[in-house]
Amino acid sequence: MKNNKSIIDKLTALWALNESGLGGFLHVFNTPFTGLIVGGIAILLISLIAYYAENKWQTILKALLIVLIIKMAVSPYSPFGAYVAVSFQGLFGAFLFTQFSWKGVTLMILGMVTFLESAVQKIFILTIVYGGGLWEAIDLYGAWVQEKMEFVSETSTTSVLITIYLLVYGICGLLAGLFIKSIMNIIANKKEADFYIKTDNLDSDKTTSKVSFKTKAIWIWLITVAVIVLAFSFFGGDLFGWKKGIYIVLRSFLILMLWYLIIGPLLLKLIRKHLNKKELQYKEDITNAMDLFPYFRQIISYTWKETKELKGYTRFKYFMANSISNCIHFKMPSQ
Repeated sequence: MKNNKSIIDKLTALWALNESGLGGFLHVFNTPFTGLIVGGIAILLISLIAYYAENKWQTILKALLIVLIIKMAVSPYSPFGAYVAVSFQGLFGAFLFTQFSWKGVTLMILGMVTFLESAVQKIFILTIVYGGGLWEAIDLYGAWVQEKMEFVSETSTTSVLITIYLLVYGICGLLAGLFIKSIMNIIANKKEADFYIKTDNLDSDKTTSKVSFKTKAIWIWLITVAVIVLAFSFFGGDLFGWKKGIYIVLRSFLILMLWYLIIGPLLLKLIRKHLNKKELQYKEDITNAMDLFPYFRQIISYTWKETKELKGYTRFKYFMANSISNCIHFKMPSQ
């Protein structure tokens, strides 16, 4: 049981590292699917915590609080939606593993539901910010394309795109569950080994990530409003025209300002107030987890080089499995 506690503590630290945006797992992947990978790694670590824990609900809930507190400290710029997604993953995972036996089907359900939650959250945010105008603009483009192709359909382009989007996320979630099953089998068959590594002074990624997040948000908004204005200007006809496009631009700008300047900070303040109360309770756990970050970064870097002989999916699978195995069996030099 003592050994399992050490493993669970390290898995919690890995989960915190993944969620705090330090890039320990992802700096080697230049991919547009970072969100899916982050979410997949999160549910993999939640599943492993459940695998090693006796009281699954209590253990995962404690790990979730530690992860959120560290995320708050290391990535204070994280949006409110990120806290919602992490909390949903942890709570739903705790519920599943408490109520059902640890099997591949449970992992697939966890993957599918958490991925769909992420997709629905994005659609909901787009609808709140841009209203129905965004979907009207997409339908206008779709109608224009259908007219050029002499293809007539009663199904709106928006319905088709959203359905495809949700299907992709749902299927990716199912595949993530199968992938997690294979990773856990590899880890379970590995033997404990000492892994000593020297600590290097690592630069913080906080500033870069913060600038990157703001720049990304601005670019997404500019591209989206450009798409909407062009749609209403060229395809909207007399009923719509560029005036409605401009209205949607102003509306989205005001909503974003309201969110980022008032509502978002207020919600984050409430979250931080709650987490600050828990921080003293888990102070030692939080300190121990953050002390492991420099070691884990180097272990992950070492493991990536160690798997250089493998290619593609095989390399990714064994890189993930070996990284986690090396991290959870790693012993501090003082131990």
